[in-house]
This record gives sequence, structure tokens and C-alpha cells, in this order.
Amino acid sequence: MTAQIMDGTGVAENLYRHAANEANEYARSTGRRPLLATVIVGDDHASHTYVRMKRSRCAKAGIDSRSIELASSTTTTQLIDILRRLSDDPAVDGILLQHPLPDHIDERAAFESIAPGKDVDGVTLHSFAAMAFRETGYQACTPGGIMHLLEAYDVELAGKHAVVVGRGPILGKPMGMLLLARDATVTYCHSHTRDLAGHIQRADIVVAAVGRPGLIRGDWIRPGGAMIRTCGSREGVPSRMMIWKVSEF
Repeated sequence: MTAQIMDGTGVAENLYRHAANEANEYARSTGRRPLLATVIVGDDHASHTYVRMKRSRCAKAGIDSRSIELASSTTTTQLIDILRRLSDDPAVDGILLQHPLPDHIDERAAFESIAPGKDVDGVTLHSFAAMAFRETGYQACTPGGIMHLLEAYDVELAGKHAVVVGRGPILGKPMGMLLLARDATVTYCHSHTRDLAGHIQRADIVVAAVGRPGLIRGDWIRPGGAMIRTCGSREGVPSRMMIWKVSEF
């Protein structure tokens, strides 16, 4: 068998152009560019790298960005106060709270202090519910990107059996919800799943939503099947996204 690699780079370039056009139109109508506020707590090197990447992507898409860097000693109460002030600030259009957070911070409470209309990472319960019930709202970013990539390469979803390996709140769970909304039959696999290989071998579409390289073997993917992997060191924060479409030859 051979595999056709469906790289997301070209799809991303099209999205950048579309976003830049939308940002320019927004600036013409409001007198300012849309603004994304990113909040990061602590000095985790990888998190700061991701925030720099996001600033660069914002600039490419015609979006202004503001980074709020907080000490690792910041309390949950202090973080919530900052997020609520950003939510109330009419000059801020989107809020992104970089995760993971230090262990002493209540991550869910922090996420829930973000106004749903500014929750561009799709991490609030409101956003999860909107995804589950196909209502208007922000999707979780990485699953949303995977859906764009599947659509760009005309991967049929309706009636297909999709296996999502991983059930995390940032990638795995919302990924399954978005696939279900497109009429796929979805199976979640996780650390307690028996016969992982068997589930994958029966799947038309496999999404690797765990940060364990080598967990899924290439020869488990059936001919004609597609496997999606996000290339990054942490779940939900990929640096690259690719699909392998396996053929008979």
C-alpha cells in the first residue's frame, strides 16, 4: 500500500488570505483591526513558543494581537479578574488562554470566565454545547482545522466510520462531536480501550488525538482509509497537520 499525504499548508494559506480580507473589511467598517488578546501564565518555554507563533499568524491574517504575560504565582482569582476585564473590553474581539496552566490554577473556572462571544479557542462549556447541538459559536481550533482539511481534500464523512483515539477536552472530545455533526459514525478509543488495532482496522477515518508517537501503526489503516495526525508535542497545540490517504497500490 502507498499513502498520499494531504498537507494542510496550502489550506492554511487560503484561510490566511480569507481572514486578511475579512480583517480589512472589519477595519474599514469599524476604524480598527480585530484584536486577539492572549493570556499566558508562567514561564513554560513551549507555551511561550506557541504564543509567539500565534502572534505571527495573527499578523499574517491582518489581526492585531496583545499578549498578557503573568507570573506563575498568579492565583485563580487574579486570572479570572483579568479574563473578565478582557471580556468586558470592547476593544478586544477574541481571548485565548494558553494552556496548560500551573497546577494550582482552576483551569475550568478560568475558561468559564471568558465571554462566549470572545472564546476563539472554543474552550468554554457554552462553546462545547454549541458544537454538540450544531449551534452558532466558536469551534475548538484544532478539530475545526482538521474538518477544514478533510473538506479541502473531499474526504467523504457521511455514513463513514470514524475512530478518534483520545478523549481530551481540547482535541479528542470536540473532534468526535464535529465528525458526528457531519453524519459520521464515531467511536472513541482511549487508554482503557481493548483491541485498539481492531477498532482502527475497521475505521474509514482515524484521528490520532494523543501525544504518543508510534501508538498507531501505519499498517492498521485500511486501504482507502484516512488518518489524521497533528504534528506537535502537546495535544491541541499542533505545529502542523496532515492527512494520510491510503490507497491499494
